[in-house]
Amino acid sequence: MNFVFTIAGSDSSAGAGIQEDLKTCSALGVYCVTVITSITAQNTFSVRDIFDLPAETVEKQLEAVYEDFPLEYGKTGMVSNKNIIEKISNKIIEHGLKVVVDPVMYSKSGSKLLKDDSVDSIKSNLIPIAYIVTPNIPEAEILSNIKISGLEDMKLAAERIRDLGPKIVIVKGGHMESETVVDVIYDGKFKYLEYPKIRTRNTHGTGCTYSSAIASFLAKGNEPFKAIENARSFLQESIKNSLNIGHGNGPLNPFFNLWNK
Repeated sequence: MNFVFTIAGSDSSAGAGIQEDLKTCSALGVYCVTVITSITAQNTFSVRDIFDLPAETVEKQLEAVYEDFPLEYGKTGMVSNKNIIEKISNKIIEHGLKVVVDPVMYSKSGSKLLKDDSVDSIKSNLIPIAYIVTPNIPEAEILSNIKISGLEDMKLAAERIRDLGPKIVIVKGGHMESETVVDVIYDGKFKYLEYPKIRTRNTHGTGCTYSSAIASFLAKGNEPFKAIENARSFLQESIKNSLNIGHGNGPLNPFFNLWNK
């Protein structure tokens, strides 16, 4: 059996965060253990409340699962304050874990999920030790301090983010206004993944699905670029088969293979 871990927030609508990570990993045949950082009260169109768990409790969750399961690969999602960021970063270093960092800053509905004073902590503590970092366009702009308006800007942002220390950077192109989505992958050399843009409002949990799928394929033995490629294909099908539920941005459907049978 293959194992991964997720360090993320709980989404009460089950479209993102811990719940979406569990669904994605399960759909890919990987056992996912969880480290919950925050509890959110949210639905498909709003975030009503956020409660951060004590950093020590987050740390103890990671220690508990690490002691009991053969963990090597995992992902981080919502880590909203610098105390949590510092605790998990220290543990990742201590145990030599390979982590896909989804630098979550805002929910799909536009609510802020990262405190202002935590951006510097992500840049100085978490991103430098990441195996792969997966920012979308707005996140990449913040991390690289440049305005992104096209492919060349995405490439420059990827270079600047990689200068912070991660092995691989993926600047996701879903926010660009175009008929195709281009993801820029940079590990010292550039690679690209291109897919038709699916016109749907039901994209809640896109970053969670992508990052947890990458971690799952890594755990299954894929080389990094193959893991990214497989995860992006899986994401495309999850969006294509997204669920038109709720009154806002509906969730993806990582169980598309099961539901279509």
